[in-house]
Amino acid sequence: MSVAEPRRIVLFRHAKADWPQVPDHERPLAERGRKDAPVAGRKLADTGITFDLALCSTAVRTRETWKLAVQELSHRPRTVYEERIYEASPGELIAVLNELPDEVRSVILIGHNPGVHGLADILAGSAEGDARARMNRRGFPAAAFALLSYDGHWKGVEPGVATLTDYWAPSE
Repeated sequence: MSVAEPRRIVLFRHAKADWPQVPDHERPLAERGRKDAPVAGRKLADTGITFDLALCSTAVRTRETWKLAVQELSHRPRTVYEERIYEASPGELIAVLNELPDEVRSVILIGHNPGVHGLADILAGSAEGDARARMNRRGFPAAAFALLSYDGHWKGVEPGVATLTDYWAPSE
């Protein structure tokens, strides 16, 4: 693969979680989350991206979000459940992306705030249209995603190297 072909990074926050009396890692989706996750999946399908890999936090709410969203995609990517995504900082998430093999052209990372929103902000050295304004106005609510484009090797992912090409949140 030529590095001239842009790589795609989608940062996807889990859908709305419930608050039962369980450890945070075990929190399931709320009813609204079970409704929003497939809607987000359809919006992801609308991007036309065929994901090579999905990196998903091991938390129950992220696994449930991905299970519902991926059903809306025409191609089911290989999914890796990665413990390091849970409660990860933007820097820790960059380290996970830096380890990807160069054969991967497009990745979706299903994670948590504040890490996912922080990573979108940090990676986006530029933005197309009003994507950054919409993301800044809305923040990164449950089931939102940011689509970034990056030219280079995964080892070179660092602050400011990507372009924020799209942003979507429920009620957008």
